[in-house]
Amino acid sequence: MKRLSLMMISFVGLLLILTGCFEGEQSIQEIDSPKDDIEEKAAKAKDTIKEDQKKETEKKDDKAKKTNSKKDEASDEKTAREIYLIDANGLIASQTLELPKVESKEVATQALEHMVKGGPVTEMLPNGFQAVLPEDTEILGLNLKEDGTMIVDVSKEFKNYPKKDEVKILEAMTHTLTQFEDVKKIQLWINGHPQDKMPVDGTPINEGYSKANGINVMNSTTDLFEAEAVTMFYPKEYHKNRYYVPVTKHVNVDQNQTYTALIESLLDGPALDTNALNVFNEGTTLKGKPELKDGILQVEFSKEIMKDNDKNQIADEVIETLVRTLTELEDVEAVDISVEDVKSLVNEQGESYDEPVSKHKYKSHEKL
Repeated sequence: MKRLSLMMISFVGLLLILTGCFEGEQSIQEIDSPKDDIEEKAAKAKDTIKEDQKKETEKKDDKAKKTNSKKDEASDEKTAREIYLIDANGLIASQTLELPKVESKEVATQALEHMVKGGPVTEMLPNGFQAVLPEDTEILGLNLKEDGTMIVDVSKEFKNYPKKDEVKILEAMTHTLTQFEDVKKIQLWINGHPQDKMPVDGTPINEGYSKANGINVMNSTTDLFEAEAVTMFYPKEYHKNRYYVPVTKHVNVDQNQTYTALIESLLDGPALDTNALNVFNEGTTLKGKPELKDGILQVEFSKEIMKDNDKNQIADEVIETLVRTLTELEDVEAVDISVEDVKSLVNEQGESYDEPVSKHKYKSHEKL
C-alpha cells in the first residue's frame, strides 16, 4: 500500500513537470510565432503609410493655402485708370479710379465696362459724376487694327440713350480708349455689325471717331474755315472734388503760330458755361514765341504768372493746366516753363522746375 502511494505521488509529480514544460514551450512558441511577427510588421508599415499620407496631405493643404493667398493678394491689387464720365454740368471729364488689376489685353474692356450705368463703377462714382453708357450695355469685343483703329463691338442695349447724350458718349469712349498709346480712333459695331452712324441721332462715324473731333466743343463765332480746333484743360471743383475738364475751342491761327494762339486763348480763361476756374493771374502774358525742340516746347511768361515772387513760386494748377493742354498737341512731349528774369522756379512744395514737365506726369501712357 505504501508502495502504491509513492507511485501515485511520483506520477502526479511527473504530470506536473510535463504540464509546466508543455506550457513553457507553448508560451515560447506564441512569443516567437512567425505569424505574430508578420502582423506586427504589417501594422507598423500601415502606421508609417498613414503618417506619410498625413504629411503629404498637410503639405498639399499648405501649398493650396499659399496659392489661394497669392490669388487673394492678386485680386486685391489695384491700378489707376482714367475713365471719362459726365459731370454735374453735363460735361465730359476724366476721373482717375482705382480698378482691380487685370491682364494687359483686358484693360481696355475693363475701362469701357466702368462707363456703363448701373455697372461696377456705380459704387465708386465721384461727387456729381455719372456713367455715360446706357444701362445693361455689354462690351462684346474689342479689336485693335494695325492703323490704330479700335473696333468696339457692343450689345443692342447700347442704343437706349437719349438724343442729347449721343456726342457725349462718342467723346467719352474715344478719350477713354485713346489714353492707350496704340489707339488713335474708334469704330463702332453693334452685335457684330459695323455702324456708319450713331443709332439715335445719326452722328456720322463711318471713318471712325478720334480726339480730333474734339470734346465739350464750345460754340464759336470764329470762322471755322480759318480756325483750328484746340483742346484746353481747366481745373474745376465740385464738392471738394478737384478735376480737369477738357474744352475744345476754335481759335484763329496765323502761319506757324499754333502754340502762341493756343496759349493766349488759354490765358483768356474758360467759357462761362463750364464753371471751370481761370488759374492765371490778371496781366499774365507770353514773352516771345514758344519754340519746339526735340519734342520739348519752351515757353516764357511774364512775372504776373507767379504765385509768390519772393519765393520764385508758381502754382501747381498753373503748371498742370499748361502741361495738360500743350501736350494734347501731337508733337509736344513735354513743356519747359520759364519766367522773365527768374533763374529757378519752384512749385508749391518748394521743388525745383529745372526740368521740363512731361505729359506722362498727368496722363496715362499705357500700351495695350
